[in-house]
Amino acid sequence: MFNWIGLLMPITYIGVLVGSLATFSSLYRKRKAAKAASLAPWFGPHVPRNVYLSLLHLEPAPGQKSPAVPDSVLRAALLRRATEDIHRVLAIRSAKGALGVLVQRGSVGDDLWQRFQRAEQEIEDELRDVVIEANAFSPGWGATIFQTANEIASNAIIRKRVDDIQAQAKSETEWWEKKRATIQSEFMKELNSEGSSEGPAPSPAPQKTPVAAPIATTTVQGGSDEDTVFVEGGGPAAAGAKGSAKKKKGKK
Repeated sequence: MFNWIGLLMPITYIGVLVGSLATFSSLYRKRKAAKAASLAPWFGPHVPRNVYLSLLHLEPAPGQKSPAVPDSVLRAALLRRATEDIHRVLAIRSAKGALGVLVQRGSVGDDLWQRFQRAEQEIEDELRDVVIEANAFSPGWGATIFQTANEIASNAIIRKRVDDIQAQAKSETEWWEKKRATIQSEFMKELNSEGSSEGPAPSPAPQKTPVAAPIATTTVQGGSDEDTVFVEGGGPAAAGAKGSAKKKKGKK
């Protein structure tokens, strides 16, 4: 006869163990879900989505046969919603790599990573919902709506950069004018200081006009004829002339 009493204790132990594990898992999942729900959202409120849903569920006035909101307005609201989704997708892609590195290093807590994963899941559900809504308006629009939304988002980013540059142009111009005036004043101060340290410039000396030496005339008389000798005064020529005059006088 098989002994069932001997197997009762192991079966009871396994049952208690499995029940405790199931209870612990259930409580842990509930706490984790409650904690994730209490975390602050990664993005702010989705205003274009709220506007689109409000327009979509707007009831027409009593006795009005046409819809309360035309389809063109709903299409524009849906396109604006898709554009906001593009902005959020770009923000998530740019932050995912850096946040993953920080989580691996332990620089940030798990709460931030849970918020990010929650935002990723929400944006995936949002994109899927936009595609469904676009195909409801016109079949095949869901495949191209995000291309149009991407172009609109890129144009908005470029326009914002241009506006920022134009807003800074005035302040940059004023700064450069002040900087140029400061440089000019400092340069003029340096020129004035150099001129005062060198002193007044000396006046040029007057030029002397060369004066020709007077010509001395020596007359030698002797006999019936006169010998006249012209000699420039003051020089070796005068001495030579005197010597020749003495020789002629001695001869006579």
